[in-house]
Amino acid sequence: MTQINITVRTPISQSTRAKQVSSMFDVPEQTEHNLNWQIEAPLEQQKWNIGLIVGASGSGKSTILKHQFGEPSELIWDKQSVIDDFDSSFTAEQISSSCSAVGFNTIPSWLRPYNILSTGEKFRVNLARQILETPQNKTIVVDEFTSVVDRQVAKIGATAVSKWIRKENKQFVAASCHYDIVDWLQPDWVIDMNTHQFVWRSVQPRPKLNIEIKSVHYSVWQLFAPFHYLTKELNKAARCYAIFIDEQPTAFAGLLHRPHAVAKNIVGVSRLVTLPDWQGLGLAFVLADTLGAAHKAVGKRLRTYPAHPALIRGFDRSAQWKLDRKPQYSKPVVGKNSTVGKDWRQGTRPCAIFEYAGAPMQDKTQAQRLLDSHKF
Repeated sequence: MTQINITVRTPISQSTRAKQVSSMFDVPEQTEHNLNWQIEAPLEQQKWNIGLIVGASGSGKSTILKHQFGEPSELIWDKQSVIDDFDSSFTAEQISSSCSAVGFNTIPSWLRPYNILSTGEKFRVNLARQILETPQNKTIVVDEFTSVVDRQVAKIGATAVSKWIRKENKQFVAASCHYDIVDWLQPDWVIDMNTHQFVWRSVQPRPKLNIEIKSVHYSVWQLFAPFHYLTKELNKAARCYAIFIDEQPTAFAGLLHRPHAVAKNIVGVSRLVTLPDWQGLGLAFVLADTLGAAHKAVGKRLRTYPAHPALIRGFDRSAQWKLDRKPQYSKPVVGKNSTVGKDWRQGTRPCAIFEYAGAPMQDKTQAQRLLDSHKF
């Protein structure tokens, strides 16, 4: 059984000022300050992917993290765009996959220097680099995990990281002073520095979100436009829908009638975007699936035309969507229902075409209500 036994000895200042302060507060005279941690951590007993060291500031989290798992990576950000800061050995596809995996999906932000990104974007792109650049046989070590970001961003980011680490079968250990991320990160084990206890955990579903999908006014697009990967423009004729969580809009879809030589009932997804703070939960796919089911219930066919690599891969993996046309420059392969493959090449913006092939919404009246009785 792994026994964590760490002692940190620090000389105490003998300066005149230090002695004055000690005298003022009746601090016993000492020449050395000792801190000791003893924790049983049976990490060798079973396989694991994610560990969390949590506790109050000053409880020894960083000391345990560095002693047991090594120093966190020091990342240098000095290029004109953050994607150029990634190690040159990685391809654009690998970098985009890593960024998308942690919910850093706003492509315009990929092309900006690190120093002008938002705090949440810096948090995510740091994780993307650490995850991608850490060798498979080494543990990814992150100190002060989620400490500098809004708590909503922290929870969503923790979920995105958890999904990616398990998918890639890597090992990830973080230290954090926030207990609110436990249910979102879903670690396999936790060391609580407040109690000096180690516990194994079984992975549970993340907390549920109260989601509402409804038709919205065209003006809502302005909230989402800066974060779309193609353009800020949206046809005025677009029918607009959004996902609301606790009455806050989080994901948006703009739909248009698609003229067709034969079929007269095709509706296309013109814009599909999730706000940065909510990326990583798959909300865009929840919105697209729901709209696809609603349209199918009223006799319409919903298609989507993604060029973003994360969207292409997501729709390709989904059993709810059928590939109608693959993007250019892709190689045949994988996916449950297509031959899109993993090697989606960026630069020429090829679009795939997917059509909703899942079940229709059971309640046709509810479907019509969602679509706001709009006739394309």
